Amino acid sequence: MKKNTLLFLIFVLLWKVAPAQVSKESLSILENSFGDQSFFNGHLTGFILYDLDSKQVVFEKNSHIYQIPASTTKLLTLYAGLLILKDSTQTLRYQSFGDTLKIWGSGDPSWNYKDFSQPDFKKFIGTHSVILFSDANQVSPAFGYGWQWDDYYYDYAAERSSLPMYGNLVQVTKAENSIALFPTSFQSKLQPSTKFLKEVERDFHSNTFYFNSETFVGKETYIPFKADPAMAVELASQETGVPWIYRPDSLPADHSQWRASELAPILKEMMLVSDNFLAEQILWMVSDKLFQTLDNERTVEHLLKTSLADLPDQPKWVDGSGLSRHNLITPRSLIRLFEKLLELLPQDQLEEYLAIGGKSGTLKNTFQAAAPYIFAKTGSMSHSYNLAGMVKTKSGKTYAFAFMNSNFPFPVSGVRKEVEKVMLQVRDHF
Repeated sequence: MKKNTLLFLIFVLLWKVAPAQVSKESLSILENSFGDQSFFNGHLTGFILYDLDSKQVVFEKNSHIYQIPASTTKLLTLYAGLLILKDSTQTLRYQSFGDTLKIWGSGDPSWNYKDFSQPDFKKFIGTHSVILFSDANQVSPAFGYGWQWDDYYYDYAAERSSLPMYGNLVQVTKAENSIALFPTSFQSKLQPSTKFLKEVERDFHSNTFYFNSETFVGKETYIPFKADPAMAVELASQETGVPWIYRPDSLPADHSQWRASELAPILKEMMLVSDNFLAEQILWMVSDKLFQTLDNERTVEHLLKTSLADLPDQPKWVDGSGLSRHNLITPRSLIRLFEKLLELLPQDQLEEYLAIGGKSGTLKNTFQAAAPYIFAKTGSMSHSYNLAGMVKTKSGKTYAFAFMNSNFPFPVSGVRKEVEKVMLQVRDHF
């Protein structure tokens, strides 16, 4: 704690150091971009440009003001994953006795989800003929604090669970005058409806799905299912060929753990496509590694008091993905977070976790240029657009930056275009 306090004091002092050596003309360009007559004067904007070499602030505008980070929250989750989990997932904890295997999930999201290397459950189960599954180690609920209740039927808000399968999503495929659901266990739960439903919709409290063949459009390919214990053991039994039984026993002190998968591909997928489900499960795996429970509140509190204690402004951090509007952070804390990420990874490796303008991830169709210059994490929701990462300039410099916008009454696309104009100025003049 003494070391973290010292680092914090040093970092705060840096904000009082004179700006790095850049021309007055260059600074004037940025000052005009954020001036009284600028686009950004009409809503809350925070911006900071930071020289990673000299460790000095080049320019800032409201960098001390808290804003909703949206998916830039995933930078906190990335840091926690790299720092705590190192190179492997936390898959499960277990006890073995005779023909019985007792399992407590640790949050690993990779089982039958996307193209991740698969945990070999059949090999792990071996000769055990009975699997007892418990979720008693799960403290946090399936939905994050502050999530919007009506997001539950959209794929970006899949439920969290201790041992998920298929990303806790049902795949919907149109088949002539009907539809097919996968996993096939859900097909029997599909009910006809006379309501005007453009998509398959799920009952909030159960895994009952409704479909109207007359009004179905089918733009939503995936729909979250309710990841309750009954569904978990049903799917796991089918997948492994061994009966699973739900028995919510507490995790005993005497147990073993299985770390089954490589972590880096999961972290990269979370960052590049901004996968909320992966982000939530990663934070749960961090919790499992630290405390042997899946407890967001305890985990976040611990990280903010220890490894993240030197951020200049302590974030309000409540989930792994940024779906919650209760998350708050300042632009200058995002800059310090980037410095801390660079303490864990060389710059070229960190860039592999960031979307690249005009080339990859959530920036593939924006910030296009012959030579990519933006390497960043995006974060947007209604009335909020953020971008934080690194910008490479024509002079050969690399700066860290954080650009946060909120409380604007128009589409995010309009703000994004103006942000791109500013970042082009940084590329060309700094």
